[in-house]
Amino acid sequence: MNRSSDAHASGKHCLILARHLGRFLKGCPGAGAEICCNYFVVNLASNCHLECTYCFLQAYLNNPALVVYTNVDDLLEEVRLKVVSAPDRMFRIGTGEISDSLALDGITRYSRRLVPSFGSLSNVVLELKTKSDHVANLEGLEHRGRTIVSWSMNSRRITREEELKTASFEERLNAARRCQGWGYTVGFHFDPLIHYPGWERDYREAVEELFHAVDPSRIAWVSLGSLRFTGHLREIVRARFPRSRIPNGEFVPGNHGKLRYFRPIREEMYARMREWIHRAAPNVFVYLCMENRAAWENSFEVVPRNTEDLSDQMDTLVRISS
Repeated sequence: MNRSSDAHASGKHCLILARHLGRFLKGCPGAGAEICCNYFVVNLASNCHLECTYCFLQAYLNNPALVVYTNVDDLLEEVRLKVVSAPDRMFRIGTGEISDSLALDGITRYSRRLVPSFGSLSNVVLELKTKSDHVANLEGLEHRGRTIVSWSMNSRRITREEELKTASFEERLNAARRCQGWGYTVGFHFDPLIHYPGWERDYREAVEELFHAVDPSRIAWVSLGSLRFTGHLREIVRARFPRSRIPNGEFVPGNHGKLRYFRPIREEMYARMREWIHRAAPNVFVYLCMENRAAWENSFEVVPRNTEDLSDQMDTLVRISS
């Protein structure tokens, strides 16, 4: 594809400042037969200047420009009112659904507003998810254990070939180590797992290097999820990234109209990843994202009864870590 005619690429060079209209807080998009973690999401930006070949935003957003929402005070007040209205409930809130949480933080400095504000509340945690290493603004903040800094991780090969313009594998781990040094709990999300010849070796090495680099006792959780996309996105990836091997796998229709690997492939990847993670760090909490009970039962030894059970387990984790 001619990059000059690529609206997705050109939109990444356009930054729009705007007020967010409507409510910030939304529930996790997991639904139906999937066991969900009952996560809340908020969006302080829309779209991303990073260039992951598989990014669902390419087919999801009708405006490819980067949009940063400026009414941060409205977000913080909405969160405060929600949280104080249910003092006996634990809220887990993330900001990385339709934009990277920290990729633009060097410009917006939003973390310096969000982290202390969440730190002043007792029954909520903020999770910042990123593929960047832009963590400098997090140093010295009064987080009081109420912020978890998380990285989307992959094998070195996928990071290098498919997660373009992102921080390298080593840079992400170095950033995680810095955050642990500042007292933050960190998280890791191996999502999407990509199936390709040699994936076992590559992902095993990634897991081993991760737990060699960071302190497992300061990890909140590790999530696992497999590649999923719509047929429309598959064609976009082929047009924009003709060298990408991602669209060439064998997929079947799944929930939400998305294509996924055959379930036995997903289950094998989950089971091996769980095995490698617990070999390196037996006490780290590992869970599946966007998966049904059958996938859990065939790849995990301990399975949550339902969405509420998984949510309760994760709420307990963040209460203990704080």
